Amino acid sequence: MEANEQLTSAKQLLDPHLQKKIRIKTLTKSSVVIRSTLIILALLSIYAFFSFDYKQLDIGEAVLSTFANLKAMFLEPHLEHFTFTHALYQVFVTLGLAFLTTLFGAIIAVFLGLLAAENLTNKRVSSMIKGSVAFIRAVPTVLWVLIFAVAAGLGSVAAVIGMTFHSVSYLVKAYSESFEELDNGVIEALQASGANWWQIIFQAVIPSSLTYMISWTFLRFEINFAVAIAMGAAAGAGGIGFDMFMASNFYLDIREIGAITYFVLAIAILLEMLAIRFKKKLKVNG
Repeated sequence: MEANEQLTSAKQLLDPHLQKKIRIKTLTKSSVVIRSTLIILALLSIYAFFSFDYKQLDIGEAVLSTFANLKAMFLEPHLEHFTFTHALYQVFVTLGLAFLTTLFGAIIAVFLGLLAAENLTNKRVSSMIKGSVAFIRAVPTVLWVLIFAVAAGLGSVAAVIGMTFHSVSYLVKAYSESFEELDNGVIEALQASGANWWQIIFQAVIPSSLTYMISWTFLRFEINFAVAIAMGAAAGAGGIGFDMFMASNFYLDIREIGAITYFVLAIAILLEMLAIRFKKKLKVNG
């Protein structure tokens, strides 16, 4: 009898006349908002394109000049106002700035991330920390550096404080989310065995999230390296960014800018290769 009922229900599912028609809403509230936003942006772009005052600008000549500058920059690079050794030293200064801000940010973010994880603390504290770091992340790093530059003056001090400030907000979000992925059953089992909060952190939370934490920290280090280059030019923090600023705005030597760009590109590729190799080693050991 039970087999007959299962056979009948299977036939009903296969019969298209007995199946209920599934209505799919093609226009939802979110899709209408997205489409309206895209249409408005497209119309504004078209209006801006036709209303822009070109002042007798020759588009063709401008494009050719741009390609000529790019050709001279990347196909004819040279070092005119400083030596290769000086450029290499300045790259390491920028790397040092990126490493220092990432290290400070990671240490502070571990403690704040533990307090921001909802499974490790109460919801009120978690919401306060997450809301604060979300506000900090919303402001660009350059703006934070300039804000601290008003108090500390232009230089490496303002760059370190501003970049660390933004790194903390970035890593708190990454760390807290990795902490929240831990199974609550593990935490409850440790609590039932008499483990205190710090024992739970060091015996379960940190070991299970260590790979993710290192991956996010490496990613932030790469971001801080790029930001440190910009801060060398914008906030006078030194390093290869300051030399690029001098080559572009003081010496007006685009070929030297090309040489510096190749320096930065080589270091960025090297960092990526080291990060990939380190992550593979962690997976193998894990």
